[in-house]
Amino acid sequence: MQKECVLLQGGGDLASGVAYALHRCGMSVVILEIPHPLCVRRTVSFAQAVIDREIQVEGVKAVLAESAEDIQRIHLNNHIPVCVMPMRDAMDALRPEVLVNATMAKRNNGMTRDLAPLTIALGPGFIAGKDVDIVVETNRGCNLGKLIHEGPAEANTGIPGEVMGYDVERVLRAPCDGAMRHVHDIGAVLKKGDIICYVDEIPVRCPFDGVVRGLIMNHIRVTKNLKIGDVDPRGIRECCYTFSDKALAIGRAVSTAILFYKRTQARPKWVVNSFHPENPPAGPGNSESLTFPG
Repeated sequence: MQKECVLLQGGGDLASGVAYALHRCGMSVVILEIPHPLCVRRTVSFAQAVIDREIQVEGVKAVLAESAEDIQRIHLNNHIPVCVMPMRDAMDALRPEVLVNATMAKRNNGMTRDLAPLTIALGPGFIAGKDVDIVVETNRGCNLGKLIHEGPAEANTGIPGEVMGYDVERVLRAPCDGAMRHVHDIGAVLKKGDIICYVDEIPVRCPFDGVVRGLIMNHIRVTKNLKIGDVDPRGIRECCYTFSDKALAIGRAVSTAILFYKRTQARPKWVVNSFHPENPPAGPGNSESLTFPG
């Protein structure tokens, strides 16, 4: 039996939690990334395979694929392929049954419902029933992971989730335009005031006692106010190498949406339009599921 082909646009930490969940559900996931991903939580982002050629997180390996043959081989080895190619080329080559926009761009960056039989987007910037079939709520709180079938997700607050009384302080931002220079890396347990890195010659210091949970790649150039790091006041190093509860909750939500679609082989009811008798809608015993070619 062929497995569903799910094209996941984006390979950051939240997107990787989704890819992990779908992979564990037995789906053939392909991650589409840009040539120079700027991941902060590099140790749990499958996008890092673009730089390091492969990365393993919680027992699942993602491998850089440079051709269609690579994608097929990586799938056969039960890993997740990560591709760098234009969106349109990826759509033409893979013909995915499901397209998930997991870029967390907080704006619609070209997503339309006609790109795949089922389209899903994470977080704000998309309208379910218009831009995509389903929007997944990504804001922490009682609605985290909610499947929205009509309308947008909650607006972006710009404030990260509170941990031990810290929220905005947890995020490190570039003090100026310039090149990153690490003093410490992800996993370092530091005291308040310790220098984590420099941007050009300006030091970026630890805002409180804690562990460096995320830090953008060394030596790359960044722009002022770009998010470059993340400090966790709990000080648990293991959390630097595992998916967050948020990423896993969103992954479960996307899995649920896809499995429901596969069970019914139909888009949500508000999408159903009139049809010609010679071209009936998809349904049990009357569907053409798009799968990974070959």
